Amino acid sequence: MEGKEADAPQGRETDAEDWQRLSAYAYLSAPERLEYIAVMRVFCGTLLADLSVPDLMGKLAERGGPGAVPDAETLTRRLEELVRWGNLLRSTHTVRATSISEYQRSRSRYQLSKLGERVQRDADEVLSGADAAREVSSELLALVDRGLREIAAMAAAPGGADPQRALERISTLFVQFADFAESVRDFYAYLGQVLARYDLDSAEYQGFKELLLDYVQAITEDVSFRAPRIAAHLDAVRPHLPALLARIDQHTAGIGALAGGLPETRVQRSRGRDLADWEGLREWFTTGGAHSSQVDQLRDATLRALHSLLANAKRMLRSASGEMSRRKDLLRLAAWFDAAEPEEAHDLAVAAFGLYGARHLGVAPDPDGSVPAYVSWWTGPVVDVPVALRERGSRAPRGRAAAAEDHSEQKHRLMEQARRQAAARRSAADELRSASGRFDQVRLGAPAMRLLLELLTTALGNARLHRDADDFLFDGAQADDADLGIRLTAWRTPGRSTVLRSVDGDLTADDLTVAVESTSAPAVGEPMPEAGEASA
Repeated sequence: MEGKEADAPQGRETDAEDWQRLSAYAYLSAPERLEYIAVMRVFCGTLLADLSVPDLMGKLAERGGPGAVPDAETLTRRLEELVRWGNLLRSTHTVRATSISEYQRSRSRYQLSKLGERVQRDADEVLSGADAAREVSSELLALVDRGLREIAAMAAAPGGADPQRALERISTLFVQFADFAESVRDFYAYLGQVLARYDLDSAEYQGFKELLLDYVQAITEDVSFRAPRIAAHLDAVRPHLPALLARIDQHTAGIGALAGGLPETRVQRSRGRDLADWEGLREWFTTGGAHSSQVDQLRDATLRALHSLLANAKRMLRSASGEMSRRKDLLRLAAWFDAAEPEEAHDLAVAAFGLYGARHLGVAPDPDGSVPAYVSWWTGPVVDVPVALRERGSRAPRGRAAAAEDHSEQKHRLMEQARRQAAARRSAADELRSASGRFDQVRLGAPAMRLLLELLTTALGNARLHRDADDFLFDGAQADDADLGIRLTAWRTPGRSTVLRSVDGDLTADDLTVAVESTSAPAVGEPMPEAGEASA
């Protein structure tokens, strides 16, 4: 019991201190919050400056906006409330005045407290980008990996690390890691907010699906790749940390020197100068006994996001079959009912729920089956009423028309492929022109050989066969390609063969001679130059 009684005052003191700190957020939810925020923004725009009521009114008038304060008395009440909540402090500066009225105006001066500056800075950050999708700074993870590797090398070097260089690397490392971790938390918070919506249409769903499958997957893969390497660097530097941090403290104590001279003053050191900071960094990338690492939580969050994406896909499929959730429409209808007068509410109910009188729907019967007038409805044929007309009383089709499919990317890809093929064929044609007459001496590339065989096949297909006294001959064995400006001519030469060499193999054409020339060369009937023949 004595131990509990001794701990009770300390616990009450801690609760009172926490309550005082939380009171600094009170002005953000007060009815006059716009005026309070305008005042706090003026103070946050200064450094170690104390302002009186007339000074503050002048600055508020320059800024303008919805938080402008109408008179000095109202502004004084706002400032006193901010002092009570702990956002402002009364200034202790000496007031110099030349008259009693000036002294009365300037005797109350105020300055910003540390807690008030922090609260307003966080509030401005929330107001400026609360709903924005923050990009994950994944490039910082590679810098963290590199920085840890350099710190481990410096700590393990003979004679120890240079304290100034080590301090620079440690400060840079923790700033980079803090920015990366904060961007990950902000992005996944935004992603969870989006995936919790049940009113996504097909276009929004398609965009978020690509975001999840591409961007989130890239982030997860990058973190999974870097995490084992960073954990290994942390294991390597861990034994050297106490000596390294002690050496840095001896080199430059910084504001930590106040801890000994002012025991009641709490000192918040820069990140990385305490072992607790390194343990927090280690817990982010490694799994301990009772806690899971942030890397594991990142994988679990990605899986939950995929499950939410599948749930949205199922909802959209149900909506296509008529099982669509009408939550958004019902909430809007409830707001209309809340703002409507009694007579308008009756009209809304009739229009929304179809509470009309009996309606007679005229449906054309089957023209091939005429029913006599004396046939009873009980025994007569049944008329099929369309579902849309039976359920909604309308023949108009529901849903929106599908968007026209965009084939521009596919067209661009096909045009680029055609340009590459045309360029390859032109290059092959140039190679054939340069090798003509020396086919048995050069080795053609694969595209040039394919073009040569294509032209040779066409030429032999165009040839006209005829017999002479001893053997058969053919003429007109010629093939042109006007686009490439190339012509191939083949004729029968008994006893001579043509050898076509290429990187894919050699082809021997017996009793055949092949010539390749430009379309500007002499016609087929004219004498062919000896250099244009290919034979072996």
